[in-house]
Amino acid sequence: MEARIRKKLTEAFSPVSFLEVINESHKHKGHSGSPETGESHFKISLKAPAFKGLSRVAAHQLIYKMLEAEFKAGLHALSIRILT
Repeated sequence: MEARIRKKLTEAFSPVSFLEVINESHKHKGHSGSPETGESHFKISLKAPAFKGLSRVAAHQLIYKMLEAEFKAGLHALSIRILT
């Protein structure tokens, strides 16, 4: 899942100046609704020209749309930090 997230974000928002994808699933073991796959909770930090001029909400909406298939495949939670 981590590799899929990294690949999709890199391709969608190229050029990407900075991208960090951290699997935080271990912090949520036993969390209600978590699929317990070990690949359900991620934190991303991203910097790309594509986000310039967008509100934080608009940037997050773009990212969620890009990762729609991953959410359907078990991604449960995503923490997003857009860098400027």
